[in-house]
Amino acid sequence: MHAIVCEALAADFSGVALRRLPVPEPGPGEVRVRVEAASLNFPDLLMLKGEYQFKPDPPFTVGMDLAGVIDALGEGVSGLTLGQRVAGGAKTGAFAEFAVCPASSLHPVPDAMASRMAAAYPAAYTTACVSLIERGQLKAGETLLVHGASGGVGMAAMDVGRLLGARVIATTASADKANAFRLAGADKVIVLGSKPGDAFREEVKRLTQDRGADVIFDPVGGDVFDESTRCIAFNGRLLVIGFAGGRIASVNTNIPLIKGFSVIGVRAGEYGRRLPERGRIVRDLIWQWAAEGKTRPTVFAELPLTRWREAFDLMRDRRLVGKVILHP
Repeated sequence: MHAIVCEALAADFSGVALRRLPVPEPGPGEVRVRVEAASLNFPDLLMLKGEYQFKPDPPFTVGMDLAGVIDALGEGVSGLTLGQRVAGGAKTGAFAEFAVCPASSLHPVPDAMASRMAAAYPAAYTTACVSLIERGQLKAGETLLVHGASGGVGMAAMDVGRLLGARVIATTASADKANAFRLAGADKVIVLGSKPGDAFREEVKRLTQDRGADVIFDPVGGDVFDESTRCIAFNGRLLVIGFAGGRIASVNTNIPLIKGFSVIGVRAGEYGRRLPERGRIVRDLIWQWAAEGKTRPTVFAELPLTRWREAFDLMRDRRLVGKVILHP
């Protein structure tokens, strides 16, 4: 089979190549999926540089999320059948013609849903739901501020915030993306200045009658985090999702003490591993919403596996709005 393999860690992706590998065999509790679509996530790029929390040793097949058809069952697997359409996380790497997945990570795909859409759900919507429901306790009528809104996770956060009845404000460095954010569920869009932290503090305060945002979804960090502490509401929840901006921010503890807000770390995958029952509830909710047509992931581009470099560049250069899907 063909697969995208990281053979050496490198910031410029020079250690990545399309290779031919043996078709993997599922072990106990695992299934093999014939991949129809796989989605790119920002952690995929971080892993290629050795900058993610999970650091696989090269060589490894790239890719976290997939949708496809089960074509082999490992020992002890129940509740899944050969030929069933599923989506979820890969153990051996999703950017391949076949992937082995833990059976527990997979969920049946609704009959009417295309694989390209199903592949957009697992990491993005799990992160959004764990962040906003489990950790952020977002309530109807509250204000949600979403940074890094143009990526798949940011778009999912706006979508989930809309479903939960929140008022959603999104920030962007590009005015061209504003309309896409509104379609994804943003009530207001703030176009930033030349620096990531510019402009949004006063605008958020103006839009909330000086109250501030109740929940802030921050996958950017750095200056954006610093500025967020200045426009968060009393009893607000500042959710630390990641550090796409490059700088890991810090905060003097007198600031959350005086302003009465919480800084909450979110590791959605680890949350499900540590609290499997809560993880199952989140996963079931995501796919219930999907089956009912309540959620609407945004697919920005679909490319064949041979054009993996183009997909990676789209994400690295922040030129996308939503998810990039690769097809074997």
